[in-house]
Amino acid sequence: MLPLEGVTVLSLEQAVAAPFATRQLADLGARVIKIERPGVGDFARSYDTTVKGESSHFVWLNRSKESLTLDVKHPEAGEVLDRLIERADVFVQNLAPGAADRLGLSATSLRDAHPGLIVCEISGYGSCGAYRDRKAYDLLVQAEAGLLSITGTADESVKVGISVADIAAGMYAYSGILTALLMRHRTKQGTVVEVSMLEALGEWMSYPFYYGVYGGTAPQRSGAKHAVIAPYGPFAGGDGNVVYLGIQNEREWGTFCEDVLRRPEMAEDPRYVSNALRVEHRSTLDTEIEHIFGELTTDEILNRLQSANVACAQLRTVHQFAEHPQLEARDRWSQVQTTSGPIRALLPPATIDGFRPVMGPVPGLGSDTDAILAELGFEGSIVEAWHDAGVV
Repeated sequence: MLPLEGVTVLSLEQAVAAPFATRQLADLGARVIKIERPGVGDFARSYDTTVKGESSHFVWLNRSKESLTLDVKHPEAGEVLDRLIERADVFVQNLAPGAADRLGLSATSLRDAHPGLIVCEISGYGSCGAYRDRKAYDLLVQAEAGLLSITGTADESVKVGISVADIAAGMYAYSGILTALLMRHRTKQGTVVEVSMLEALGEWMSYPFYYGVYGGTAPQRSGAKHAVIAPYGPFAGGDGNVVYLGIQNEREWGTFCEDVLRRPEMAEDPRYVSNALRVEHRSTLDTEIEHIFGELTTDEILNRLQSANVACAQLRTVHQFAEHPQLEARDRWSQVQTTSGPIRALLPPATIDGFRPVMGPVPGLGSDTDAILAELGFEGSIVEAWHDAGVV
């Protein structure tokens, strides 16, 4: 039996945050019915065409779901929504601010009509407060949460290269829904799960918050180096390739000096005898390390680091990550079907003994519409008329 077998999730979702949450529920066996706009669908479908003509974001976020096209603003859509919600265990939405309320799908109205329903609302800034009605895109939330102020180089702030605010919100929505399902199992009552992108990313900003507010100075932008640990970050070998390393304590620092740099006296240098001093003298420290590494190949550096049990990594490209030997050794790749053919997909990170994730197809736009409407009891002639009228 799949962990969430028998759980039905209805989702009015778009872009990243809500689709990421519901895809993880689908991976666990929940039936996820994704409502999309007729003719257009989730706008993430058109972000790019890099995956055999399909969007990289969409194929990542929407496997194992069913796609139902429905113009939720059309008067005749109300009966479809009512029948869907009546059968659902979970309702998820991340529409623009106020849109769900205008459709009569506010958390309050849904919970009043369906006491056992779990309602999950994902927004940029939450359901109240001065920012409630603001549009919230990932970059904008990174800015509002202070993430851009600590990311980048001394000369320039830089956005995180993935949709980190959306992903954070999706993760908390996912875990919140699982928690609500457990609560319902015990109490027989549904509940409301509210997640805002700002608050989700704000949780991930807790270290800079504590460091800056209580320490007096926020962590400085330091590129790929660590703002408060040294040595930590990228160092080039003599062949031009880059190795990343991190020293976490004084024992590791001594081992690094003796077995990797082969300069044991550096461990007792007054400029470097504590992490705080190493950060203060980071420029001269990095210069000394780079001078030694400059006489070695990347393989030689990595061998020394690994032999000394010092944390290290090789800088890989996206293509090199796709062929990572550790993922291959752990059999972490699977295949997922799309309308354009099979594609590779990583298995979900949480490995549950005795259970293999669903990894079902990525649906074509509206591919399940007719089947779902028939299941809801709508006659074929009505469905055909709705197709003609653009309702579905």
